[in-house]
Amino acid sequence: MVAKEYRSIEFERLCEIMDTLREKCPWDKKQTLKSLSHLTIEEIYELYDAIAEENSDHISEEIGDIMLHLVFYIKILNEKNGTTVNDVLKKLNDKLIFRHPHVYENQKDLTEEAVKKNWEQLKLKEGRKSILQGVPNALPAIIKAYRMQEKAAQVGFDWPNYQDVYDKFQEEIHELNEAIDLQNKDEIENEFGDVLFSLINMARHLKIDPEMALQKTNNKFKKRFEFIEDHAEKPLNEMSLNEMDILWNQAKTI
Repeated sequence: MVAKEYRSIEFERLCEIMDTLREKCPWDKKQTLKSLSHLTIEEIYELYDAIAEENSDHISEEIGDIMLHLVFYIKILNEKNGTTVNDVLKKLNDKLIFRHPHVYENQKDLTEEAVKKNWEQLKLKEGRKSILQGVPNALPAIIKAYRMQEKAAQVGFDWPNYQDVYDKFQEEIHELNEAIDLQNKDEIENEFGDVLFSLINMARHLKIDPEMALQKTNNKFKKRFEFIEDHAEKPLNEMSLNEMDILWNQAKTI
């Protein structure tokens, strides 16, 4: 039996609204798969922000916006080749069952890590040539690095413990400093990238989301800098660093 929270007259209503908008709204009529794609990315980041805020109402609203985009894509595909919501969901359902044999076939009790490893092996059986193939090229660099490291770790390509990861980070810092001493810009850029990659690996071993951690720091910096702007008695470009630092320390106490 399907749980009540998954039954939705409103979803059917959404599909009907999309049919109407596609027929009668000038903006909706002109949209294509490509024109919508960057807007979908924006909506996903808005959901990400809502999750970071832990605001349930905001999260619910942003999920709705993403659902709208998904229905929009299906509508456009339906116009092109007859694809329906049912076609999309059937592919998804079949894939989920195929990738969970421990649930639907042999009923094995597996650990979370074992499930992840099995998941990647099943993807290869579907025709992928590399476990990294499923990491989109367009992902932001921090998220992409995290996902590649995570996938490689699932087949055993990983440092065995955090100390080894930390030692590697220190090694990369040393190599960056050597490149800075040589004033080789290309090498500095390469080594700086290696430092960031190692730092993201540290976050993964600490079970920290590096994107979320950096976003929290960004928000903290924004709040404190705006405090300086609000409480400065003269334009910031006329203040010394020490004067601004006094306000910065005040902002840290709030």
